[in-house]
Amino acid sequence: MTTDNKLSFIILRRKQVEARTGLSRSTIYARIAEGSFPRPIDLGGGRAVGWIESEINEWVRSRIEQSRKNI
Repeated sequence: MTTDNKLSFIILRRKQVEARTGLSRSTIYARIAEGSFPRPIDLGGGRAVGWIESEINEWVRSRIEQSRKNI
């Protein structure tokens, strides 16, 4: 398998997303339902899902920006 840096994605599992965001499982899924958090991708194999790292990083960055505007 070749690696093309332009198409290189890192997939995070739920526990990693929880650790990076500080959100609980239920809060993550509630925010997905309301459209304010990145949707996971299906990894196949039934219930296995993951999140694209760059989308989670962007969400965290936007939360930092938003919190700084409210100071």
